[in-house]
Amino acid sequence: MSFSVLIMGSGSALPTVHSNQTSQIIEMGNSLFLMDCGEGTQIQLRKHKVKVQKIDHIFISHLHGDHFFGLVGLLSTMHLLGRKNELHIHGPKGLKEIVEIQFRNAGNHLSFEMLFHQTDHAGQVVYEDDKVIVTALPLKHRIPCFGYKFQEKEKPRKLKPAALEKYEIPNYARHAITLGEDFRDGEGKVIPNKKLTEDPDAPKAYAYCSDTAYYPKLQEFIQEVDLLYHEATFLESEKERAAQTFHSTAMDAATVAKEVNAKRLIVGHFSNRYKSKERFLQEGRQLFKNMDLAEEGKVFEV
Repeated sequence: MSFSVLIMGSGSALPTVHSNQTSQIIEMGNSLFLMDCGEGTQIQLRKHKVKVQKIDHIFISHLHGDHFFGLVGLLSTMHLLGRKNELHIHGPKGLKEIVEIQFRNAGNHLSFEMLFHQTDHAGQVVYEDDKVIVTALPLKHRIPCFGYKFQEKEKPRKLKPAALEKYEIPNYARHAITLGEDFRDGEGKVIPNKKLTEDPDAPKAYAYCSDTAYYPKLQEFIQEVDLLYHEATFLESEKERAAQTFHSTAMDAATVAKEVNAKRLIVGHFSNRYKSKERFLQEGRQLFKNMDLAEEGKVFEV
């Protein structure tokens, strides 16, 4: 299953001519998930040729404007484009009221149904299907704020073509074998599953950790993730400012990645005070080498 993350915005607070506010598209197989929706997100969706009507689930981390001010505009565009499919919107308490009151006071009736799902606590399963499970992550910010972990479910076992031929395994039995069952032939002889299959690839996971101070409680939820996005609003020279505003530095993000044994780290949500983002890499890579910037338009394979 394909599994990738498209960065559409990685700036904090104010949008600028050089940076967009936080937003990402997470593609898992045939599903597209929108993670946060800062101002201008729908422009970024068009720029990167994302089919907005294929987005059925939107996740909002918290109710600071740079993470959701683009949502109402995107919903209006979906309506104008004739959307009929229902849309699921996941986020903290208050999001439903904010969105509905704007459409109600504008006298607008959308062409599709919005289904709101409130994120309440860390570890909560906020979405699940036969291939994917999404859980809420604990973050430490000035207002309620959640990260989200997108994880593949355990995959079927891999069939061994040579073994299937050797033991003359019929087609009708093969699906059950991928699920771990042994095979019993017409004479009652049992062929153990381990002779017919091999272990599947390990399920992959992506953790999105939005606005947060360094928070040890987060670590138990994201151990050994394949790809970690962690905000890094400030450099170490502004560590005091980071603490005051419940944000992280590049070194904080690198510390988390190292402590959870992540395979790869992306940092973003950069303060506009920094003209060069390379300094974030210079600081963070002192501790965690496999670290990249959340550059807008870049796709990261999980």
